[in-house]
Amino acid sequence: MQDRYTGDIGDFSKLGILRVLQRAGLSIGLNWYLTPDESHNNDGRHVKYLSLDEFRVCDEELWFELKSIVEVGDRKVRYMESDRILKAGFFTECLDFSGMKKPDRITFRNEWYGRSLAAMAGIDIVCVDPDNGLVVPSAKGRPKENKYVLPDELAGYYAQGSSVIYYQHKARRKDGFYSKQHDELVCGPRFPGAKGFGLKFKTTSQRYYFFIVQPRHEALIENAMSTMLSTAWGKHFCLV
Repeated sequence: MQDRYTGDIGDFSKLGILRVLQRAGLSIGLNWYLTPDESHNNDGRHVKYLSLDEFRVCDEELWFELKSIVEVGDRKVRYMESDRILKAGFFTECLDFSGMKKPDRITFRNEWYGRSLAAMAGIDIVCVDPDNGLVVPSAKGRPKENKYVLPDELAGYYAQGSSVIYYQHKARRKDGFYSKQHDELVCGPRFPGAKGFGLKFKTTSQRYYFFIVQPRHEALIENAMSTMLSTAWGKHFCLV
């Protein structure tokens, strides 16, 4: 996540899911995986949805709240940390590797992650929002690794008793690649007893939200997502 993305279609889809889960009675934690703003592309300009009724009817309150942030023009993640948008525990520390060599990046990330674990302790659902999703081999140990979540980080939240949702950017691969990657992750030893599934946001800047579900949350989460897909949100999301 970067400040310049604040209020875009990604936030609308992600916060829409979390608001449904919150209404189902689950407590929510959100680690933005905030990184410094970049300026080499036009990412963050996906705000056309704020002029379209087909999105407004999905969650009118959320739509208006994000619209008010975007229209002010000073887009910052912290402006979304409002009870009107989501009653949640937020972790907003920036994962900034600027000027660091690899050993320093490792130390900094471990300390940053330790603080995020403490902030998320005791929360039912922890959502993590890295720019790109699950780490890829080409990014491991590199300065751009801060744009990804590491499997061990997801496992740490799960070990604390939380179900986990992570954002996954859709690149030039078919759905099956991402669902297989997620299945292999969930079936591994890091997530005992977990059930995994994913939601694809299929309209405008396609993306996935993958779930790693604690057994005690399974029925509640599945019912909440089934209900969500039966509403206007169902036009924009599908199971993968």
